[in-house]
Amino acid sequence: MGLELFFALVMLAALIAYALLGCADFGGGIWDLLSIGPRAADQRREIAHAIGPVWEANHVWLIFLIVVLFTCFPAAYAAASVGLFWPLHLILVGIVLRGASFVFRAYGSATESAQRTWGRIFGIASAVTPLLLGTCLGAISTGDLRAGAIASWPIWLAPFPLATGLLAFTVSAYLAAVYLAWESTGELQEDFRRRGLLVWLLAGAASLALLVLARLHAPRLWVALTTVPAVAIVSGGVILAPASALALLNRRYGLARVLAGAQVAVLLVGWGVAQHPYLIAPDLTIAGSAAPKATLALTAMTLPIGAGVLIPSLWYLFAVFKGRNPGIKNPDSP
Repeated sequence: MGLELFFALVMLAALIAYALLGCADFGGGIWDLLSIGPRAADQRREIAHAIGPVWEANHVWLIFLIVVLFTCFPAAYAAASVGLFWPLHLILVGIVLRGASFVFRAYGSATESAQRTWGRIFGIASAVTPLLLGTCLGAISTGDLRAGAIASWPIWLAPFPLATGLLAFTVSAYLAAVYLAWESTGELQEDFRRRGLLVWLLAGAASLALLVLARLHAPRLWVALTTVPAVAIVSGGVILAPASALALLNRRYGLARVLAGAQVAVLLVGWGVAQHPYLIAPDLTIAGSAAPKATLALTAMTLPIGAGVLIPSLWYLFAVFKGRNPGIKNPDSP
């Protein structure tokens, strides 16, 4: 395996980690915005409790992905920065607004009206950001993002990227509902369980629509998805999807949590296999857009040092703030 392919796999791993952790946090914000009924306030408190200790740390995976892309594949970074200028900057605005509003709602004001305002900003930013992240991923997959060219019409507003954004939105909401059902108890657990099952149906519809649009608007990706390796991997995701919903339906929350995460990871691996050998088709292959060998070698030397600091730190953070209380028995924990 060459260093170019190695770093492409590293970026895919970072994307999966961000989808499983960061997008679930966005999903928490979506449910915060959509909290209704007599337990709305309790739902929002449960969401804040669930994401509060670790939500900022999860962005480290997105930052890591961007740094690796900038360092190891500068041509692809430049093409994405130009062609996706507006959605990428709106994503940055959404992340900043989401963080600021979350903190201001909790600590900045004691008045109910101000807290409602900050809560709406938090929820809207949490909903729009994964939608834009998905459109960027979809735009990269269409073949319309050309290196060194500025399109006359924003390619990220085409049907396939928008459908990918909708899928990212529903997947974020589904992951959050499953995670929240696992962490909560009583009536709140039932609330998140029902919402998870509902959004699972919406995500399934979005997935089917995306496949139809892929054949029409992303033909290269469609052909790649029909190859044996990609079909085998995506089929695993197709099997995991109903399995996670069935576990959630039967209130096996720990199992549903594992299966939902595995489903998202497998589907992203299938997308990565279908993209190979391109980072941005049809102009930029993994090998053709890579930095000089010396840069790749130096980055490979420093990667274990950074991982040696980052991974244990994140593990300790999650162990402290997200570990299950040993005094509370949860027989369904994986």
